[in-house]
Amino acid sequence: MPQNALIVFLKYPELGRAKTRLAKNIGDEKALKVYLELLKHTHLITDKLGCDKFLYYDKSPGKTLDWGAGYATAFQKPGDLGERMKQAFADVFALGYNKVIIIGSDCYELNTEIIEQVFIDLDDKEAVVGPAKDGGYYLLGLKSQQDCLFENIAWSTENVFQQSLAQLEKGQISYGIAPTLSDIDTLEDLPEALKQLINN
Repeated sequence: MPQNALIVFLKYPELGRAKTRLAKNIGDEKALKVYLELLKHTHLITDKLGCDKFLYYDKSPGKTLDWGAGYATAFQKPGDLGERMKQAFADVFALGYNKVIIIGSDCYELNTEIIEQVFIDLDDKEAVVGPAKDGGYYLLGLKSQQDCLFENIAWSTENVFQQSLAQLEKGQISYGIAPTLSDIDTLEDLPEALKQLINN
């Protein structure tokens, strides 16, 4: 029976749908270029992982990314981010996995080693959260379904990480914290490598 699973939340890369906050500063075409690079990075760091992987698209685009045989295709259910994540975790846990991690496709600093370490940390903790510098989180790992983490959270605000920790403590759920990294949502978030990409 498989032990570990990784969920990747993503959008199919289409002009006008990718990195909309960033697009307000640099335009749709450059924002799509950045998102394609973020997807390339996400594929690179997850392809090496020795676990089953699920690409959860935000809608059915009629086509999917070809990341190889190690990735299953799934689609997010309707609802806010919390409802969509809750259902994705429930779906994957129902398949019999013991540890499940969810990530997005917006974190250029995330690497294979951090994800592997979170799987290890879940041996001793019920949950592991990877805080983002904007107050959200770029990763959540769970050993069992914890619905409280997807309720009463002000999604897309600077309070998401702290509210999530409050829910863990209220529920007396043991947790670990992964390194703090940057998500890429605005022009200020772009590292030098991605600035060069859009200026070439």
